Amino acid sequence: MTVGETPTLELLRFGDPVQSVSVEVICADPLLVGDERYYAAEIVVESGFVAGRVGIQVSVEDLDEWERCLDALEAEEGAEWPAGDRTAWVEVIPDDPVEVTVQDSPSTRVAVRVPVEVGPQWVEENRARLSAVREAMARLAS
Repeated sequence: MTVGETPTLELLRFGDPVQSVSVEVICADPLLVGDERYYAAEIVVESGFVAGRVGIQVSVEDLDEWERCLDALEAEEGAEWPAGDRTAWVEVIPDDPVEVTVQDSPSTRVAVRVPVEVGPQWVEENRARLSAVREAMARLAS
């Protein structure tokens, strides 16, 4: 990152040496809608077959929801995030390999499924990413 560049943090990442799916949150002034703050973000898919980005907005409530999703994934249950029909979303099935599907149904109706060989600490790593994004949002809100 260069001086003056807006910091971007990964909220979640499922990746292996061949392909990955991540959500990057842009740590800049949020969009205010009533009392809710929404931060610009992108779902990013990278593989040898397909690469793309789709914009979303992330709120503190969405972070709480992602934490619940991580609890479900740790219990070997599937999860969809963020909830609702307002934006594209990610579906994660904790299988072997983990299956991550990015759905952009609200606009393009395109869906991409990416099988990812995750490491043994993938839930803990995603919890650490969540914590870092929470801290950045708290700094921006103060």
